This record gives sequence, C-alpha cells and structure tokens, in this order.
Amino acid sequence: MKKLIIAAMLVGTFGLSQAQTDYYNDYRRSITDLNWQSVISDLLLSSTQANEIYALNDRYRDYDTWDRTYTNNPDRWRTDRYGELERIMGSEKYMKFKNKYYKGQNPVAVYNRNKNNDKRYKHMDKKVKMHKPKHGKGHR
Repeated sequence: MKKLIIAAMLVGTFGLSQAQTDYYNDYRRSITDLNWQSVISDLLLSSTQANEIYALNDRYRDYDTWDRTYTNNPDRWRTDRYGELERIMGSEKYMKFKNKYYKGQNPVAVYNRNKNNDKRYKHMDKKVKMHKPKHGKGHR
C-alpha cells in the first residue's frame, strides 16, 4: 500500500513539474522566437524603451527564478509579460507589434493555444454531459 501511495505522489509531482516546464518553455520561446533588435528598430522605439524590453527579457534568466514567481499560477506569465510590453511600447506601438509579429492575435492567446488543445483531455468532454432533469406534468 505504501508503495502505491509513493508511486502516486511521484507521478503527481512529475506531472506538475512537467506542466510547469511546459509553461516555462513557452515563456522562453516568447523571448527567443523574436529578433528583438528588429522589433525595436521596426517600431522606432527609444533607447529607454529598448533597455526596458531587454531588462524584461532578462528578468527570469533560468527556470528557478521564473518558478519562484509563477509556481502557484504558471499561466499568469503571459498576461504579466505582454501587459508589461504594452506599457513599455505604448498602446499604438503595441498594436503594431501584435499585428506584425503575431498576425493581429493577442500574444497571450497564441501561447495559451497549446494549453487549450491538450489532446490528453479531449475524451473527457464526451463523458461529462450535463443533463437537465425532465419534469412531466403534475411533478413539483
């Protein structure tokens, strides 16, 4: 029995850390997938704005620093990061950024897409159906 409990705890811990790692990998891709020098020059950002973006990109240099902030809510990195980019760039330039680099989509949604399309759970929606109770005439 103890072996089963320990095995279940290890699987749960591994599953949670794997999910955290997936979020962190998305976070890293949000930085490495773009050439930030091109973004800065395309949007004609000031040197102050460029420095703030570089500082934002360097905020969490490794998994441990990122995890200390987002361990309880790893999904929050998206809104934090892109809210901060909008603050740095300003609304108008942020819209240009979204249109050029994310084809008009909200970057939060781009990195959230994989989370919502997790095929491991697709079969669940068929099993869980809400049924309204049927009431005939004369029932209270």
